Amino acid sequence: MNRILLVVNLAVLAGITAAAQRLERVNPSGLSRPQAYTHVVKAGKMVFIAGQVGAGADGKIAGPGMKEQTEQALKNLQTALVSQGLDFSHVAKTTIYTTNVTEFRSPEVTEVRSRYFGQNRPASTLVQIVQLASPEYKIEIEAIAVAP
Repeated sequence: MNRILLVVNLAVLAGITAAAQRLERVNPSGLSRPQAYTHVVKAGKMVFIAGQVGAGADGKIAGPGMKEQTEQALKNLQTALVSQGLDFSHVAKTTIYTTNVTEFRSPEVTEVRSRYFGQNRPASTLVQIVQLASPEYKIEIEAIAVAP
């Protein structure tokens, strides 16, 4: 009898846990309309944001330089965060892909990143790659945020 109650209780708890981890998928206005992925996936309080590049919702690249593209990528990231009632202080982790680490580490780009994150610096991984999804892209930033 105790085993039956234990199994029933575990089944109820598993159902509650599964319901709490339902995935919510959002493509916020102000970002491009992806065909093969979702910009924002929320699982409970965890918010996963797809890599944001230096192009606007219309697909137009912000400019040829790392600074302009980083600014646009962070604006896109901000749009994704705001769609969930969040801001940069909620970002726990970023992964940054760039075609040129030296350019990314320049004082001008560091200033742009500091303007958005301020003292709320997330854990971060920086990876140099040969090419992003489009040859013109210089940077892509993905993030994991935690809702309050």
